Amino acid sequence: MSLDLSKFERFAKIYKAGQIVFCEYEPGDAFYLIQSGRVKIVKIFGNIEKTIDILKPGEFFGEMALLENAPRSASIIALDDCKLLEFNRSNFQVLMTGNPQMALKLLGLFAKRIYDQKRRFAILTLSDEHARVADVFVMLAEGLDPEDTDADSGKRMFNHSVADIAHWAGMSPDRCRDILNHFQEQRRVSVFQDRIEVTNIHDLIRFVSSRRKLQESQESQI
Repeated sequence: MSLDLSKFERFAKIYKAGQIVFCEYEPGDAFYLIQSGRVKIVKIFGNIEKTIDILKPGEFFGEMALLENAPRSASIIALDDCKLLEFNRSNFQVLMTGNPQMALKLLGLFAKRIYDQKRRFAILTLSDEHARVADVFVMLAEGLDPEDTDADSGKRMFNHSVADIAHWAGMSPDRCRDILNHFQEQRRVSVFQDRIEVTNIHDLIRFVSSRRKLQESQESQI
């Protein structure tokens, strides 16, 4: 995100590595822009804590507190020593009125972030690990430019590592590699050192849809 934030240094907050910025479910009245360091987004599913994403300088989080007056949907923990710009409802108005171009850019990014987070949460709600891995590829395919894909064949190439896929699927790289090896035996994917090719994305879409429907049916009977 290319924004000139030099005028807002007075809103800077420092967090040490391992420090919690805020916790899931607590009320919130501020969002944060990362100037330095990294933070991780953590959410609890049942009794399991899963890392949803890792954010880097230039990215932001916590915007739902301002947009929907909603409690925090996840916890944020500093991975490194971090410098964050904290905007509450009061100084957010200063940000919006003082720089309309920044306001429009932020609102567009807010909308995209909301969709991205909901989409990643949807992956982690799948109890079937194979379906979670498959749904990561479905999510990544949704973000591809149609002009860069072969819609007829369904073949898709992703410049991501096994560790990347494991991160989004909420599992260890070793477990993710086992599942990808299984998919490779079924000729659903081809795994290379720096990329993964999906043979037919439409096959994975159908697979994820069937597993999600089965899970919903099982849950409705409990």
